[in-house]
Amino acid sequence: MKRSEALIPLSHEHHQALFVAQKLRRATPQNAAAARDEFLAFWRSGGEAHFQAEEEILLPAWSRRAPADHESVVKILADHVELRRMAADLAGDPLETPDELHALGDRLHDHVRYEERVFFPLVEQTLPAQDLERILDSLEERAAAAT
Repeated sequence: MKRSEALIPLSHEHHQALFVAQKLRRATPQNAAAARDEFLAFWRSGGEAHFQAEEEILLPAWSRRAPADHESVVKILADHVELRRMAADLAGDPLETPDELHALGDRLHDHVRYEERVFFPLVEQTLPAQDLERILDSLEERAAAAT
């Protein structure tokens, strides 16, 4: 199924997250510092803002038509909390081991894949076109304000 235009900006950001997750998952003692730095640059330049956009725009829009305590919403929010904690730990400890980087990479990868394969199709099936258009408008306004 083709991705709704409203979700394409988030999907593009997911692509970047998957690229960074792959580097974390492949970290070795020799390149761990570079993988860490690349993740932190991604996180500061848009990763954290991506979570905020999902929490402030996408999830509320979806919960107008579906239960706010739906298992997907709960999973996404719990993942966001854990990934934020892991990012904060990584920012505070420059001596993260490859195993810790692998765990972060796995968690980020699994989170993105869940949203792309489970939640986004659910959003596309649940929301009418006008709601999807409002999501896109809100995402574009948010992006314009950030520049």
